[in-house]
Amino acid sequence: MKVKALQKLRQKLKKNEPIFGLWVTLESASITDMAVALGLDWVVIDAEHGHLDWRDINSHIRAALRSDTVVLVRIAERSTSLSKRALDIGADGIVVPWMENVKDLEEAVRDCRFPPKGRRGIGGERATAWGQCLEEHATEADQNVLIVPLIESIAAIPNVPKMCEVDGIDIFFFGPADFSSTAGFPGKWEGPGVAEQILELKDIINASGKHCGVVSTSTKNLTDRLEQGFKMLALGNDSGLLLRSIHQSLREIGRDRSLATSIDPIDGQLESSNVQIGTPLEKVQKMLSKSDAKKDNTFMNKK
Repeated sequence: MKVKALQKLRQKLKKNEPIFGLWVTLESASITDMAVALGLDWVVIDAEHGHLDWRDINSHIRAALRSDTVVLVRIAERSTSLSKRALDIGADGIVVPWMENVKDLEEAVRDCRFPPKGRRGIGGERATAWGQCLEEHATEADQNVLIVPLIESIAAIPNVPKMCEVDGIDIFFFGPADFSSTAGFPGKWEGPGVAEQILELKDIINASGKHCGVVSTSTKNLTDRLEQGFKMLALGNDSGLLLRSIHQSLREIGRDRSLATSIDPIDGQLESSNVQIGTPLEKVQKMLSKSDAKKDNTFMNKK
C-alpha cells in the first residue's frame, strides 16, 4: 500500500482539487506504466467485467509501485475474500460494485479493515513486505485504505444521504449505464431523467463533505463533468480511448465504421457509403479532397 500516494490524493480532495485517472480493462501492464509516466492520480483495474485474472491484476499493481499513482481494484462483487486478496497483493484500495444501502456499505468497509474493526485476514504478501511488516501494515492499512462504493442502481437513491454518514468513505463513484438499466433503460449510458437524477445525488454527496466520481465519455464530457462538480474523473477506459483514437484516424481517410456485436467488420456500417472495403488509399484521398473542396464551395456560396 502506497501510503504517501494515498495521502497526496486525499490532500488534493481536501483542497477541492480534481483527481484524474484511467479505467483499465486490458491486460497489458504497459497501460498502467503509461498512466504512471503521465502523472495520473489513480487507475482502477476492472476485475468485475472482462477477462482480467489475478496475474494481470498483479502486473498492473506492480507497474505502479513506488509511484504517486493510486491503484484501485474494482472487484466482481462485495466480498471479504476478493477485497482481501486485492489488498494483499498491494492495491491501495477497492472499488465495490452495486452499493445500495448503509448495511451493504458498512459490510464493504469491514471487508477492508483488520479486526476488531473489520474481518480482513493478514497475509504474508506484498502489502506486508512478505510478512516482514505485519504490524506496520495492519496499522497503516486501516488508516489509509481507499474504499470507493459504486452507485449504479436506483434502489440506492433514498439511501444515499445515510450512506454518506458511513465512516471510512471519501468518494462515491457513479455507474450511469447500470443506473440507467435499473431505471428501465438498458443499453443507455444515461436514459431519460437519469442524468438529472445523478446530478441531484452528486449535490447531496458533495453537501455532506464527500466527493463524487464518474467516467467521462469524451474530452467535452470530461470538462462538463468537471464543471458539474465531480472530483474523481476518469479520462475514459483504455479500450474506449484506443477506439476513439482509431476512429479519428479512420475518419481522416474515409474508412471509419461503426462496430457490430458480431465483431465482424462485414457487419459494421461504413461512415461513407461511397467508400468500399479495399478501396486504394490514393483513391480515398482523392475522394476526400473532392469532398473538402465541395464543402469549401458550399461555404463560399453561403457567404
